[in-house]
Amino acid sequence: MDTRNLTIGILSTTATILFVGLLLVSTQPPAVYASGLTTSTGPYTITVGSASTNDEELLYVIHGAKERMIIYGFDAGRKSIEIMDSIDLKEMRSATAGTTPPTQPGRRKP
Repeated sequence: MDTRNLTIGILSTTATILFVGLLLVSTQPPAVYASGLTTSTGPYTITVGSASTNDEELLYVIHGAKERMIIYGFDAGRKSIEIMDSIDLKEMRSATAGTTPPTQPGRRKP
């Protein structure tokens, strides 16, 4: 076997391996996000949304009777779920009680 045939054989084997690798990478399904999913049970309403920073998903838990919302996030560094924020919805509602929402062009006021 001469060097020319050996070179062709090695290059053909390398091209086949790279082609199979390309097929494996391109056939993987895209990442799935749970944004927009909502469920409720008893006084709780749970929904998933995403934050624009770091493309992370957040879990919003709303307790309807206590009018409180707790926001959970996943800390990848520590591999744990942590409380990101807690909001009293009564205070938020009373703070905006006297204001009217801005109107958008082409829409009537509520």
